Amino acid sequence: MTDPIADMLTRIRNAVQSRHVRVDVPASKLKLEIARILESEGYITGFKLMDDPTSPEAPQKLVRIALKYGPRGERVISGLERVSRPGRRVYFGREEVPTVLGGLGTAILTTSRGVMTGRDASKSGVGGEVLCNVW
Repeated sequence: MTDPIADMLTRIRNAVQSRHVRVDVPASKLKLEIARILESEGYITGFKLMDDPTSPEAPQKLVRIALKYGPRGERVISGLERVSRPGRRVYFGREEVPTVLGGLGTAILTTSRGVMTGRDASKSGVGGEVLCNVW
């Protein structure tokens, strides 16, 4: 797999479209940070790091993400978009951090101070690589 972050976003997007309650993705530190931001911004209910149930001796762990829906079953995540890819990295300086849908969405950046939202990066005065946009 050449882009594990795009795979994670696609799994979440497909699970939301199919109205699944949860989705499992292979774990990494960056994916855990993205899940943490999605939870703090209110896009998912929660996440948990789990061992792979199919093979308990395997070193690969899973991140189980609990998806969130509105009171009448409407989707909280209506869109996920991968911005920076392995073939084309997208960076923004501290003055150019993008807003998503005029502030209604969230840009997730990896900066020199860790993974954070575009809003937090602007407040901190840092730029970085835009991983994805969520709305």
